[in-house]
Amino acid sequence: MRRTMLFLPGNAPNMLINGDMLGADSVILDLEDSVDPGQKDAARALVRNVLNQKLYRKSEVIVRINPLDSEFWREDIEAVVPSRPSLLMPSKVGRAEDIRELDVFITQVEQKCGVKTGTIGLLPLLETAEGIENAREIALSSQRIVGLFLGGEDLTADLHARRTKEGGEIFYARSRIVCAARACRIEAYDTPFTDVNDEEGVRRDAQLARDLGFIGKAAISPRHVDIINEVFTPSEAEIDYAHQILEAIAEGGRLGKGAVSLHGKMIDAPVVKRAMQIVEMENAMAGGGLVD
Repeated sequence: MRRTMLFLPGNAPNMLINGDMLGADSVILDLEDSVDPGQKDAARALVRNVLNQKLYRKSEVIVRINPLDSEFWREDIEAVVPSRPSLLMPSKVGRAEDIRELDVFITQVEQKCGVKTGTIGLLPLLETAEGIENAREIALSSQRIVGLFLGGEDLTADLHARRTKEGGEIFYARSRIVCAARACRIEAYDTPFTDVNDEEGVRRDAQLARDLGFIGKAAISPRHVDIINEVFTPSEAEIDYAHQILEAIAEGGRLGKGAVSLHGKMIDAPVVKRAMQIVEMENAMAGGGLVD
């Protein structure tokens, strides 16, 4: 599971070198928005070197590449795929055809450099109205896809909407991405909260995302990582109650009961499913294996 995904500029050597110590489950080495066009080559070389040095032992490594309507995305893929990041994050994905084109090119690069076909996963970044409306088709477009990622800043610009801390303007997009992802049996990841200094704001925003069904959230500041981790980690009370539910179900099965209750409340299939999800997360955290 990816509770937190921390963006790191691909042209910032100090941040890239120290990124594994910042507490995020995943880091996103960015070759897109944080890198000026004239610095793309240098950023690719830096990211490739960081990947080759295997500096990241605590965090999964994702590389955000430039969009397909740019001149840079093929060079991005050719530079980083041989170093085997866990995932590529294609930006501004609007259509399933975008992913299919990417998939073909990634396969060619994998074969050329001796990487097993399908090694590199994809986490598409949906940040346009077109991408949101095509979310389900995008999710089904490649077996490489592990989830859908919402980009709120570019999306609100595309919608001609005003970006607010409350997030009402992206509520529909959030809901649509979660529904599309879960319908396709993959995960949904939420957009960053961009006010670095508002720690209570990021907590509220993360809690809303979790309540809507997102499994994790991105961050643009290391200051937000611990807060997001806390929000997306089940509390001791949630874990204890989940175990009580599963124990009650097991006991009911042993006694041959057709219906089971706990603390006066009936336990139905959705309640059991949520309990199992919480216990699975507990086990993943205990084993240090938070990434699927």
